[in-house]
Amino acid sequence: MTQKPATLHVDKPWGSFDQFVLNTPCTVKILTCSPGAKLSLQRHRLRNELWVALDAGVVVELDGKVLTPDKGAQIWLPAGSIHRLSCEAARTSPVRVLEISLGTFDEDDIERLEDVYGRN
Repeated sequence: MTQKPATLHVDKPWGSFDQFVLNTPCTVKILTCSPGAKLSLQRHRLRNELWVALDAGVVVELDGKVLTPDKGAQIWLPAGSIHRLSCEAARTSPVRVLEISLGTFDEDDIERLEDVYGRN
């Protein structure tokens, strides 16, 4: 498994910043998942991902464990890990996750192991 990159925290007079990557090829997205919905159970060979929970109510399946991270929590998804994002059905609003993909980003690298929408 690939090690999670160190997050650099820097305090400034105006507050602080957390730096996840520097001069590294990456893809950054915000995933939005509707109440009661879930992404496919999947894995990637060519990339690692760092997810940051932007809202309460995020549910993450990671290698057979179910995580309910607090807002702001970071979840490291190494290449080859089996994972899925979902949103609690009882919520009235979607949840969001900041996704930083490190490595080769290619939608064809998604190996879907289970998908409620009938995708391969």
